[in-house]
Amino acid sequence: MGPSPNLGHDGPVSGNDHEETAEVMVEPRPRRRIDPSLLLVSAVIAVGLVLVARGFLVSVTGEERSDLPATIESVAPVPDAEQALAQTNVFADLAPGYTGVLVIDGVEIETVDLSEVQASPVEPGEQVSIPPVTVFEPGNSTLTYTPSSNGPVPRFDPGIHRVEVIHWRVDEGRQRARSFTWQFVVV
Repeated sequence: MGPSPNLGHDGPVSGNDHEETAEVMVEPRPRRRIDPSLLLVSAVIAVGLVLVARGFLVSVTGEERSDLPATIESVAPVPDAEQALAQTNVFADLAPGYTGVLVIDGVEIETVDLSEVQASPVEPGEQVSIPPVTVFEPGNSTLTYTPSSNGPVPRFDPGIHRVEVIHWRVDEGRQRARSFTWQFVVV
């Protein structure tokens, strides 16, 4: 039995050995119509993903947002805080080897070194009385002011408050001071 002449071929076969081309008849598929609602939903999702990605790339938060100088590690309330409390503390964490003063709403608050406050002997269980001033803690290089009724700033009224920390290296003195100012809003 001999081989079938059309075995393995889909189209007509030419009897000419020199001709190597074969015609293949393929019917074109009908084009699918694009559903406009699916196109719109896909476009909205794509735009949303682009906006989310852009938001992550340009977002600045935390310490990056506050743009603190290298001589200040952190401050509180956070610069441009929108909902600080009336009894909030004002705090500045300075770089090691720095000291300074706080100026709150234009009033320079007296600064007391914490080691001087605790210099007097204290009985066990007795509370140490901290005056209503800015407390400088030399071990941590921090300045803290807590509003109190007998202090220069008894409380923060609702509205915008401005804080300036004037700071300098301990070994250079205040004549070489720098300053950083920020504000916060009390509700």
